[in-house]
Amino acid sequence: MKAFQLIAHGQPGNFQLNEVPRPVPQPDEALVAVKACGLNHIDLWLEEAGLPIPAQLPRTPGGEIAGIVAETGTAVRDWQPGDRVAIQSNLFCGECEFCRRGEESICLKGQLLGVDCDGGFAEFTVIKAATLVRLPAGVDFQASAALTLAGSTALHMLTDRACVRPGDWVLAMGGASGVGSAAIQIAKHLGARVVSTGRTEAKRELARQLGAEAVVNTDAPDWPAEVRRLTGKRGVDLVIEHIGGTVLEQSFNCLARGGAVVTCGATTGKDVRLNLWPLFVKQQRLIGSYGRNRADMAETLRWAERGWLKPVIDSEFKLGDADKAFARLRTQGQLGKILVTA
Repeated sequence: MKAFQLIAHGQPGNFQLNEVPRPVPQPDEALVAVKACGLNHIDLWLEEAGLPIPAQLPRTPGGEIAGIVAETGTAVRDWQPGDRVAIQSNLFCGECEFCRRGEESICLKGQLLGVDCDGGFAEFTVIKAATLVRLPAGVDFQASAALTLAGSTALHMLTDRACVRPGDWVLAMGGASGVGSAAIQIAKHLGARVVSTGRTEAKRELARQLGAEAVVNTDAPDWPAEVRRLTGKRGVDLVIEHIGGTVLEQSFNCLARGGAVVTCGATTGKDVRLNLWPLFVKQQRLIGSYGRNRADMAETLRWAERGWLKPVIDSEFKLGDADKAFARLRTQGQLGKILVTA
């Protein structure tokens, strides 16, 4: 089979489209024919060796996989060849204390698909059957690949790590990104008033089309003041943040009393400084959020089936052009998800 592999780290890395042996599923595994796989900033971190996890090379990236079960191991009972599936990208053991209570996102033995093991930029991938989630009839492979990592991350942030109430103000950072575009739609459906951000007019317009009633430019030095002005100087109840660095620091200036920042990423910086005085005087919270639980993944697909959450797709590339997909992601000019399809 063909696999798009990272051979050496770099900016850009050295990738090759190689012929490799088709994997054979172990008793508890399934072989999945990949139909679509989304790109994520994790793929860029893998490329440049920017993750705290060492990756064994060559490695096939890609964690946002949708496809068809091609073969199952001898111990697999719930899946059959031909089943349409999505794959949970944060792999879990199913046995630790957190997995047993349905919190697979903080599994003690958790791994990342496409980083710790080969992912979906290939014709086939082999995976433990426990990580499969059935695709509803009304959700196609492209929609699944665009939503089941970023969309489920946003759903986990908004309904698990925090709780959005009707009438709340929500600031969804980066409205043209995977997490941001999903967060706008989810928060809006839950009854919130949504403000978003975008550094170009095209990105700001996309956020407005998705339901944000106002969008600010984070290149402006006083952008938090604009958020406070939009909310009648009150501030927002919740910030959905995935950028890190100074943006996370500034997001606290957007918060109302009792508000919370939920963060799931650090694409512009991992080290931040916080002024603790307003944090405790205003009873604000900083909440970490990582990945998603299996229930979040299934719920994300149900939202997609009902039309409550729609994929935002920037572009699609064939497996043989996956290097062009990476080049597009590096520009940071995309509007929504970039996909590699069969």
